[in-house]
Amino acid sequence: MPQQQAIAQAQAASNSNFFRHSSVALQLRQQSGNQIILNPKRHYGCRNLYPLDNISISRASMAMAAADSNKARVPPPLPLPVPPLMKFKIGLCQLSVTVDKERNIAHARKAIEEAAQRGARLVLLPEIWNSPYSNDSFPVYAEDIDAGGDASPSTAMLSEVSRSLQMTIVGGSIPERCGDRFYNTCCVFGTDGKLKAKHRKLHLFDIDIPGQMTFRESMTLTAGESPTIVDTDVGLIGIGICYDIRFQELAAIYAATGAHLICYPGAFNMTTGPLHWELLQRARAADNQLYVATCSPARNTDSVYVAWGHSTLVGPFGEVLATTEHEETILIAEIDYTLIEQRRLYLPFAKQRRGDLYQLVDVQRVKSEIN
Repeated sequence: MPQQQAIAQAQAASNSNFFRHSSVALQLRQQSGNQIILNPKRHYGCRNLYPLDNISISRASMAMAAADSNKARVPPPLPLPVPPLMKFKIGLCQLSVTVDKERNIAHARKAIEEAAQRGARLVLLPEIWNSPYSNDSFPVYAEDIDAGGDASPSTAMLSEVSRSLQMTIVGGSIPERCGDRFYNTCCVFGTDGKLKAKHRKLHLFDIDIPGQMTFRESMTLTAGESPTIVDTDVGLIGIGICYDIRFQELAAIYAATGAHLICYPGAFNMTTGPLHWELLQRARAADNQLYVATCSPARNTDSVYVAWGHSTLVGPFGEVLATTEHEETILIAEIDYTLIEQRRLYLPFAKQRRGDLYQLVDVQRVKSEIN
């Protein structure tokens, strides 16, 4: 059928709500060797159609596209698991940080306890909450997390309070000492008080914006070596720290591994914060159709490094569900995992990826499957 004739017949058939089942659609399916996409709403001035942007005429092509979509992730993506809880409250503790480490630890504990009293089942703390954010401070405030006890008073507190309150804690991040190396490390504690995972910041914050912001974490810190996704009492959580959020590949790996939520403790600054903080959160959530939670330190204009603040929870449509300004606060918001499947049904682009054109390789999963 000539293309102009097909368009004319499609336009004539568009007055019917049953366009998808019309003789025109059937004829196009039978006569077309290639996939034909009709977008009558945008191109043919049609109205009163099924609420779809595009109508695919070739079922064979659709099946092929679905098969190709799995090839876009190597290994193929895992199905979204059923979480222990479908709905719960998260607490984002935007804390003020001082040079007094003991005070910072006690203050964080108090904030966690208040979040629990307000119904939170999961708490997220800020990046570097027990120490000033500076290369001079990291070695001084660093703790031996593996040794625990007195060698790591910050994580000892997190372990104790998670057990006593029976809640999951994504413990922001603290400077970690391991041998002669230092890391920016996030610890996740389960409801039994045990350390479930330890994420070392993968992408170090090394930037130079002349006249505005220069910082090089690599002067003191070492980058981590592996992504972290942890199975908790509130679902599968992927972990990133601050600058990690700029790398969409990490978030995509978490999504392909079945994450419900990605937590990013972060301390964006007064230059990049207003430009990119919310933008990146919404992008990671919308790209992967899952929840994204961030937690920043409160702003202290007397600090060498001034944090932007604005801790936020973003939903799987990229919508801001809850946020705050720059002052110290505890933000309580609800997470509803049923929205993930709903949003993925509305926009099924995970099944529409072109595995014949591009691939994302999860190197760790590939290695584990080989071994």
